[in-house]
Amino acid sequence: MSKKRIFLFVLIASVTIFGIYKGFIQKKKPTFTLAKVSRGTVSQEVSETGTIEKGEEIKLAFENTGKIEKIYVSIGDTVESKQNLVKLDTNKLSLQLEEAEAAFRIIQAEKANAELSFIEAQQSLKDIQALAEETLANSYQDALNILDDAYLKTFNAYTVVSSLKRTYFDRGDLESITIAENKDKIGSNLDQEKLYIDSAKKTLKNEDIDTALLKVQEALINTKDALEAVRNVAETGAYRDIVPSLERTSLDTQKLNVNTANSNIVSSIQNISTIKINNATNINAATSKVNEIENQLEESQEGLYQSKLEQAEAKIALLRSQIQDSLLKSPTDGQITGIEMREGEIVQPGQLVISFLPANPFQIKVDIYEEDVVKMRVGNPVNISLTAFPDEFFKGKIVSIDPAETLKEGVVYYETTVDFENPPEEIKPGMTADMTITTMTKENVLVITNAAIQASNGQTMVQVLNGKKIESRQIEIGIKGSNDMVEVVSGLKEGEEVIIQS
Repeated sequence: MSKKRIFLFVLIASVTIFGIYKGFIQKKKPTFTLAKVSRGTVSQEVSETGTIEKGEEIKLAFENTGKIEKIYVSIGDTVESKQNLVKLDTNKLSLQLEEAEAAFRIIQAEKANAELSFIEAQQSLKDIQALAEETLANSYQDALNILDDAYLKTFNAYTVVSSLKRTYFDRGDLESITIAENKDKIGSNLDQEKLYIDSAKKTLKNEDIDTALLKVQEALINTKDALEAVRNVAETGAYRDIVPSLERTSLDTQKLNVNTANSNIVSSIQNISTIKINNATNINAATSKVNEIENQLEESQEGLYQSKLEQAEAKIALLRSQIQDSLLKSPTDGQITGIEMREGEIVQPGQLVISFLPANPFQIKVDIYEEDVVKMRVGNPVNISLTAFPDEFFKGKIVSIDPAETLKEGVVYYETTVDFENPPEEIKPGMTADMTITTMTKENVLVITNAAIQASNGQTMVQVLNGKKIESRQIEIGIKGSNDMVEVVSGLKEGEEVIIQS
């Protein structure tokens, strides 16, 4: 094969292998960008298109039921923007607000007590853990002392049996052989005890002491059996008369001592086991208490006190809103053309109270979709641009929202009137007005970009970069701003980084 063909073959093979590597073997690194959770302002806006009309009479009504306490104006009066017109009796609402605020303060006090209890529970847990360590350490120290005593008892037994053998069982008969075997057995047990006791004292590890206790107990039982065998031989045949009763009594004493040492070992094992169980029970109970209070203090909807505080705050906000809505104010400069109610009468939501003719000769009428109109209130600011004046922008505000719906092709709308502030002289009825209505603004709240939010099984989720790990986290969101920013109510902290998948 020519060099040219060989080179061509190698080139094609290299390109093929590289293609396989890039396409199938090489793992693609995930690409994403990070966005910090920060504090900012979120504005909720609704964009609509309406038509310029001649200024018409505006019908003013309350959003809530109530008894009219005071009417401040008369028919024909000229009024200014935001001037008080009619007030509802708010005594009941004020009392409810005081009760709600008191309930809020009680919850705050309960939370403060819980925070103190949490600190105390944490300290209690530390104290219980320290006491558990100390108690267990003392029990193992006692175990070492008991092991030393057991070794001493076995050593004494070995000394007595060795002396007995030298003195009375050195004839080479079967009885002497039996005594020698049991003496060696006790000596072997003594060596076993020393081996494990020395190891436990050297490492001072709990597991080594546990092992030593079990092995020494085993050796003590074997030693007791050996002493029993020796004692039986001393009672056999001619040796009954040869071995003095004092020696047999000594053997009985050694048996009793070994039994006592064994009982002490068993008690030590049981004591250590009981202490471990009690320690675990006490620590688990203290840990559960800490976790219970910590969960209650969790700054999310799952937290007991946070949930209670949010509910109480929502109730306070609702009552304050109702009290605020109990005062009917002039939406703009104008003149009172009609008063339909009297002081002391009960008014229903949406019932006509006052007719009002705005001073401004031009208004904008726009039909607002039912899902958007619930976000709006009289007084909401409006930015206006006119097709006829493309380079100019104007200000306005909502002055009325008709409580009666309008059906268009089966869809519910509500006619909304916008007051046109400082219109140009060349303005004509019928002109088209593009409007951006700011329905809500929240300042200094936690915000993230909407691009970081994911929906999963009906839950609002984000991915958070925690160190080098990515974790999924459920969050609660508030209003969605027109600038693609979203308010975060719970689930994230300022400074955390959320992931935006590329």
